[in-house]
Amino acid sequence: MDVSAILEGSVRLAGDTMRITAQLIQTEEDFHFWSETWDRTLENIFEVQDEISLLIADKLREHFGHFEISEHLVSKPTDSISAYEYCLKAKFYKNKWNPKDVESAIFYYDKALKIDANYSEALVGKADCYSFLGTTGFMPFEEAWRESIQFTDQAIALNNQSSGVYYQLSNKAFFIESDYDKSLTQMRRAIEINPNNADAQQFISFLYIIAGKKEKAKDHLDIALSINPLSEETHFFRAYFHYMIEDYPEALVMLNRCLSSNNKNIPAHSIKTLCLLKLGKYEEVIAYFNDVPEDVIIEGEKTGAITLAYAMKRDKANTIRYQHLLEEQSQAPNGFTSDSYLFLMYAVLGEVDKAFQWVEKALQKKASLLLLRYTDPLVNDLKKDLRYSKYHDVIYPKSNDVQSKGAKKALLDEEATGTYKNRLLALFDAEKPYLDSDLSLRSLANHLEMHPNQLSWLLNESIGKNFNEFVNHYRVEAFKEIANDPKNSHLSLIGLAYDSGFNSKTVFNTYFKKETGLTPKQFLKNQN
Repeated sequence: MDVSAILEGSVRLAGDTMRITAQLIQTEEDFHFWSETWDRTLENIFEVQDEISLLIADKLREHFGHFEISEHLVSKPTDSISAYEYCLKAKFYKNKWNPKDVESAIFYYDKALKIDANYSEALVGKADCYSFLGTTGFMPFEEAWRESIQFTDQAIALNNQSSGVYYQLSNKAFFIESDYDKSLTQMRRAIEINPNNADAQQFISFLYIIAGKKEKAKDHLDIALSINPLSEETHFFRAYFHYMIEDYPEALVMLNRCLSSNNKNIPAHSIKTLCLLKLGKYEEVIAYFNDVPEDVIIEGEKTGAITLAYAMKRDKANTIRYQHLLEEQSQAPNGFTSDSYLFLMYAVLGEVDKAFQWVEKALQKKASLLLLRYTDPLVNDLKKDLRYSKYHDVIYPKSNDVQSKGAKKALLDEEATGTYKNRLLALFDAEKPYLDSDLSLRSLANHLEMHPNQLSWLLNESIGKNFNEFVNHYRVEAFKEIANDPKNSHLSLIGLAYDSGFNSKTVFNTYFKKETGLTPKQFLKNQN
């Protein structure tokens, strides 16, 4: 994945005060083009987050080109710092994807809600915890989802424009209603509200890959990785993507990385066994669950994987033995996982009619795991049957597949563009604001009495440069002028650069060579 810039930073706490540092690195040239330090108090944490995120967004826009920035990027979720801290702890445990840690997450969400009962994000997080417990079978399905829906509804009542709420509504549409189309619509809404919701980006990637839309799936997965490149969840979805495109060796490497950092990652264990089956490692699958922590084993997953291993190695006696066990488990109240493995088993055994009979029943029952299993690589042999594409169109309808991107919106009409462009160029010729090393796009926009989004658009669309390219062009020209003046012969190169408006030796050298094709020393040597 291509990355244009890397943001590095640190936070140091001392009592109720904090020191925050951040720096941006351009990957292509490998240089730091901006850094800043802030000393703030914890009580203003949300205002600080907004201040810093706005400044970072500004600097990225100045350096890489136009995009629109809202007046505020971080909203205040709660008035209580303690509730916020409990919510962060809860998210940490929730993302470990196992029942014990999810119960710890619920404990911390409860502590947050005890302080602030109207904390919408805590309600959404708690809803997500219960949906996980119900979907994995560690809590009765109906009871867990009843709790999840209750907390989601409370969150909607508090904030019906929450990205997290629509994420949960998408989960509900998928796992309760078995409605792929509705789930996709709700997840798109979650992303529309907050494109930086990594959970929503990775889940919509999952929704696209199970429907066979590889390019869309990869696009959203790349976005999720760019938002949160260290997330174990995102890396699991990345491994799942590679499994679904039948790149099993790469998927296995990624799954092993997930499990090396968290050996209780239930989804990673589940997909790893399927991956091993596709690689023909049947004996490894049969013995696999001997080394998995007992408290994260889903019986349906264990029995199902072993049944498939015996079926694929053509061990008829053991296949029949485990098939009976799988059928018995599928009749239990939480037997939906075992039931879904029966479909996979029919497929690998070549029992095509039984497989499609299972699909028909799953559609009638609105069995959500049909959405997950139907396109699994283990059922590839079914895809040769004419019935497969018919059911595929029913399960993953195409009616909601088109997303209009729309043309780029012009922020100024033709007359205003000409007026502001002339005013900008006249300002730079007459007042030379580029000599101020602290000049920013926002401060320049204020001087021109226009919105920063409009100035960014004007520079990119009418002049063809981003802010830094435009300003540093003038600074390079200023350097050439004063460097050729004999009165300045006593000044060093960096001194001349600072007098031209640059505040960094690296930035100066980079832009000078970009503008002239020469280093500053080579340029002066040629002049002499």
